[in-house]
Formats: sequence, structure tokens, C-alpha cells
Amino acid sequence: MTPTPSIPLSGAPQLSQTKHEEAMRAAATKLEANFLAEMLKHAGLGEMEGAFSGGVGEEQFASFLRQEQSQLMAEAGGIGLAETIFEAMKAREDENVRN
Repeated sequence: MTPTPSIPLSGAPQLSQTKHEEAMRAAATKLEANFLAEMLKHAGLGEMEGAFSGGVGEEQFASFLRQEQSQLMAEAGGIGLAETIFEAMKAREDENVRN
């Protein structure tokens, strides 16, 4: 019995492109989250003073809190930086494909 030649699905390249765009969007969102975390750090978010201050331990874990909050902010739309980065990445990729 001869093997049947495989027929590529017409939707396969489009699926790959969608996955690629999802990965680019995730990278852009992560970059925005990191940017927001730095902004929150310099704004003093998570710093406590007074009787309930946790000292060095608090300083260590405050970064985790800021990172998680900034990730949630970015996923909720953030300041629009992720979308701008994604569009720039997509435009650069389209330009590279044409050349």
C-alpha cells in the first residue's frame, strides 16, 4: 500500500501567524508590565513606614507585589504602551518580510 501524500491545510499558516502574533503581544505586555513596575517602585508603592514596617524582608517582597500589580495593570490595558510596542513589532516584521 502506498502512503497517501499529506495535504497541507489552508488554515495552517494562518494559525501559525496567529500564534506568533499572540507571542509578540505577550512580550509587549510583559515589557509594559516591567515598565509599570519600575514606575510604581519610584512612586513609592509598597513602602510602609511606622510601627508596621517590615524592614529588609518587606523590601524584598514588595518587588513581587509591584510586579504582580503591574502585570495585572498591563493585562487590563495599562497605559497603552503594550499596544504601541506590538504594532511597532508587527510593522517591523512586515517590513522585513517585504525586503
